Amino acid sequence: MNLRGLVSVTGKPGLFKLIGQNKGGFVLESLDASKVKSVVNLSTTKMATLEDITIYGEDEEIRLLDVFETIKTNGGNTPDVKADGNTLREYFREVAPNHDEARVYSSDIKKIITWYNIIKELPLFEKEAPEPLA
Repeated sequence: MNLRGLVSVTGKPGLFKLIGQNKGGFVLESLDASKVKSVVNLSTTKMATLEDITIYGEDEEIRLLDVFETIKTNGGNTPDVKADGNTLREYFREVAPNHDEARVYSSDIKKIITWYNIIKELPLFEKEAPEPLA
């Protein structure tokens, strides 16, 4: 799974593709059908790449990409994000065993499921990630 260049922006719903950089900040394009482009200034906004996001675990942090791989391996069927908290929690126990239930909230689970449903149709989802530069 090659999700390099896909980012989450604090305060903005959905996911974005990093397409460039200018004097004002980073140029992002939304991954929804509208393909809206915007400039994000890192001094006023926080941005995280999907590759760097981790989930609180009981023993150690769980990489978001590993959770996505588990969802994909289990057939890619996710519950509705509007399902009750117990349904979401049960599902998350399957795809992210050993997550810290006290620190991973239902809202976090909804966000992860929403993100998965956005990226599962992208060609990048099926490609292997390039090796990191040494």
